[in-house]
Amino acid sequence: MSDQPTVLITGASSGIGAAYADRFARRGQDLVLVARDEVRMEALASKLRAQTGVSIDVVKADLTQAADLAAVSKRVREDDRIGVLINNAGAGLSGVFVEQSSIAQQNLVALNVAAVLELANAIAPRLVQAGSGAIVNIGSVVGLAPEFGLTTYGATKAFVLFLSQGLAFELGPKGVYVQAVLPSGTRTEIWDRSGADPANLPSLMEVADLVDAAMVGFDRREPVTIPPLQDAGLWEAFQGARQVMLPGFATTVPADRYRG
Repeated sequence: MSDQPTVLITGASSGIGAAYADRFARRGQDLVLVARDEVRMEALASKLRAQTGVSIDVVKADLTQAADLAAVSKRVREDDRIGVLINNAGAGLSGVFVEQSSIAQQNLVALNVAAVLELANAIAPRLVQAGSGAIVNIGSVVGLAPEFGLTTYGATKAFVLFLSQGLAFELGPKGVYVQAVLPSGTRTEIWDRSGADPANLPSLMEVADLVDAAMVGFDRREPVTIPPLQDAGLWEAFQGARQVMLPGFATTVPADRYRG
């Protein structure tokens, strides 16, 4: 058993989650892998155990199902070894808003929003009590760009960003690091699962490059890591413009432009 905190990773059977598992295992940290595909997780766990010697638990769970989510939440809440949560499990949804079914949208929200919130809520009190630990939430640049036309998906990722920033504000002073990672298009299976047309896919970042960049941000304790953004000053300017508006939100009368 490692002296370092155990890392629980959702969506760990492939793509970004599997890459995170590889990176943390090579740092000597024990893992709890959570996903629906137990066969793939066991294969990944077997390989990483052999290569790194870390301890790895595999938990088969569909986080859109209440009983499965509750079981993982209980594990996160009660297992004192788990000191890092990687909230990676997520899905996409193809098509335009008016053609997407209510059920499909609700399932998307269940995975991209409700599960992320539940697991963060489960682990946060224990990390605060310990005065250490980390929560990493995988969002998307789409959460900053309604112009991309992925309305419901983008809304779920905007939630992830806001949740992460709010948690960083609340938990950071108590010793808990919170990171939001905002990938752009990344070469994962999410495209196939969402029903996207391969002919219309944008240029995609490789998973290894995305996770390696995110880990640099993690080590630097960045609150928001945007691997494809070349000019960090643009994000700083965006944040600065938002913060300049904040004092005006406290005024008690409408702005002059709304007076008839």
